[in-house]
Amino acid sequence: MSKKDHSNTNFDRINISQSNRSDEHTHVTSSRAEKVTGKQYDTQASYRKRDDRDKKPFSKSERHNPESTHKASESIKKRPRISQGDEQKSRLPKPQTDVIRLNKYLADAGVCSRREADQLIASGAVTVNGKVVTQLGTKVTIYDKVVYGGKLLKRERLRYVLLNKPKDYITTADDPFDRKTVMDLVKDACSERIYPVGRLDRNSLGLLLLTNDGELAKKLTHPRYKVNKLYHVFLDKPLTKNDMLRMVEGLELEDGKATVDAIAYVKDAVDKREVGVKLHSGKNRIVRRIFEHLGYQVVRLDRVEFAGLTKFKLPRGRWRHLTEAEISMLKRLR
Repeated sequence: MSKKDHSNTNFDRINISQSNRSDEHTHVTSSRAEKVTGKQYDTQASYRKRDDRDKKPFSKSERHNPESTHKASESIKKRPRISQGDEQKSRLPKPQTDVIRLNKYLADAGVCSRREADQLIASGAVTVNGKVVTQLGTKVTIYDKVVYGGKLLKRERLRYVLLNKPKDYITTADDPFDRKTVMDLVKDACSERIYPVGRLDRNSLGLLLLTNDGELAKKLTHPRYKVNKLYHVFLDKPLTKNDMLRMVEGLELEDGKATVDAIAYVKDAVDKREVGVKLHSGKNRIVRRIFEHLGYQVVRLDRVEFAGLTKFKLPRGRWRHLTEAEISMLKRLR
């Protein structure tokens, strides 16, 4: 492998705010998915832009032109008033249609993705109203009885819950040893049964998405889509730049080669024990194993970004539902 020229590499690219280190306000500025270098972006920028749009409805020229401002205000006055109740109704998700494809019905029921559902249908594993259906593209209604694996399926409303996981919680839907699980934290989020997308080990903190959308969960965990994750890592000793370069070049672990997409010291940190690591690998304990391979121990591991979602205004141990815009962003992944 040819050696890369890192003589001008700037590692000070990931900024995890030190001014207020509470979980409620932690935010991240990182490079894009490039090797060490790249243009920085601020995860709070979108919120600031949104606020600016609310505060400045006119262009600069219009704000300084009384006539145009007057015309704009007149047009606003002519708009029909919308009651608060109607406004809230308009923000609700669109109702699900009565007739849908059978593979989507299976995906919405949390069985699997649509592509996998097609395989189940073709194999004759699914019955509709007591009859085996093998024809792809078959459509059903919410009133049909769809059975798979001997169980009557129910098409549920799709739910997407983002959790800021605290320490000492197991990422599983059911623990035989009766330990604390992430499901205990989101038990009041919805009536539908949701499942974790991927996992965070017991001692790790940060963002975890839970959903009953089997198709999206499959996409977010499949290596093909290279879903980015950003971690705030606390080490037992300062990380050398030479080891950072080795992580970018790639390390041979017991289950194959592991690389990071970006790595940098945390800006304004006291020493070089705090680093930000961005990668898309979904292998088990991959961040800890990378550092252990180089002789470091991870004291604390916090996932601050997942698939473009951040911890902004989400305290530790709390959850929230994704917005329509965030759901749309995840479904556009290619």
